[in-house]
Amino acid sequence: MNEHLETILGQLDEVWAVLQKPIFTLKDSKIALTNVIISVAVFLLSIKLAHYLGQLVNRQLKKKGVDSGIRDSLERFTRYTVIAVGVFFSLDNLGLSLNSLAAVGAVLMVGIGFGLQNVTQNFVSGIILLLERPVKRGDIVQVGETSGRVVDIRVRSTIIQTRDEVSIIVPNSKLVSEEVINESFSSNHHAPKKTRQHIKIGVSYAADVDQVQQLLTQAALNHERVLRDPAPRAVFMNFGDSALEFDLRYWLTDIWDKEVVAGDIRTAMIKSLRAAEIEIPFPQMDLNVKNREGSGL
Repeated sequence: MNEHLETILGQLDEVWAVLQKPIFTLKDSKIALTNVIISVAVFLLSIKLAHYLGQLVNRQLKKKGVDSGIRDSLERFTRYTVIAVGVFFSLDNLGLSLNSLAAVGAVLMVGIGFGLQNVTQNFVSGIILLLERPVKRGDIVQVGETSGRVVDIRVRSTIIQTRDEVSIIVPNSKLVSEEVINESFSSNHHAPKKTRQHIKIGVSYAADVDQVQQLLTQAALNHERVLRDPAPRAVFMNFGDSALEFDLRYWLTDIWDKEVVAGDIRTAMIKSLRAAEIEIPFPQMDLNVKNREGSGL
């Protein structure tokens, strides 16, 4: 039994000696296989720990009623910090001190300034988005021709999901440097966000203005998703070329399906106006042809 144990211990000593044998030299530091294994283990452990601590921070802040945007920002900063610490420890174990990293970083900054300019710009823009939070996850935004809901804000890019269930990757720099319409942004984070919608329509000059306003307003009030406070209102806007122009204004809290709601209200408007025998004119053009003597016409 003792001989068997001594054999096992001897084999372990040989394995340990192999692991301790330097495999390369880095800045006068001899790096063994154990250093590589420990560095990789620390790095992987930091990723797992970052994910766990990030979720823990999010849950604790949620219990305290903190806004979701702030929770997401602090969760990401926690993850980045833990991973950064793990990377530093891993590199230090391989013989790369912070001074060495600073010297290497100074050299790389030149390359980053020229070759990775867009990546750096998007990275800095991502940090700005997490700090200032002009856009947060769940917001409905429009960036250029892209419109949809923000589903994730990453270090380099933001994922926007359109109403057609298509995910679009938008560089963070566009959200910082270009004009962004955030339909979910509100200065009062405790009150539900509401936005005013518009439907324009023209009716015949023979129609009664008061009756038209009443019918249009009622068409909006009959929809279950239209807010009662503020109440819908039909405004007589102008005397058009062939119609009296009205603007129906109503408020919604959930604007994800605003086109569907607008379609329902338009249908109700047409039915109400037709039932009241109020004409909805369309643009017309009169063409007069004159016959001149000797013109052959």
